[in-house]
Amino acid sequence: MENSKNIDRVKAYIEAYNRFDIEGMMTDFSDEILFQNIVDQQINLSLLGKGAFREQAEQATELFSQRKQEVMEINELEDTVEVLIDYSGVLKIDLPNGVQAGEVIRMQGKSIFVFQENKVVSLKDIS
Repeated sequence: MENSKNIDRVKAYIEAYNRFDIEGMMTDFSDEILFQNIVDQQINLSLLGKGAFREQAEQATELFSQRKQEVMEINELEDTVEVLIDYSGVLKIDLPNGVQAGEVIRMQGKSIFVFQENKVVSLKDIS
C-alpha cells in the first residue's frame, strides 16, 4: 500500500511517542482531540482536548525509563488509520499492583486514529 499523508502522520506520532517527545506526538492533533484508552472492552480513560492529553502524556513519561510502540500492521480506510502495535516498556517506578521498577511490560493492542481536515480528532488505544 502506498503511504498516505495520514499514515505518515501516524508513523510520526509513534516515532515521537517512542522518543518521549510530547510536542511531537501532538503535532497533528485537533485542539478538540478525543482520546480513549480501552481495556477489555471497557473505557478506563477518556480525555477531551490537547491540554488534557498533554497532561496525561507528561504523567505517563514518569512511569517508564524506556518505551516502544512497534507497528506490526497499518491499514487505512477513508479518514481512519488502524495500527496493530507490539508495545514494550521498562518501568521507572514501582507500581501499586506489585510490578517493580526495572520490569519490562509487554502487550499487544490496536490504535485507531480518526482524521478530519488533516488533524487527528479521535485516538483510541485498545488492549
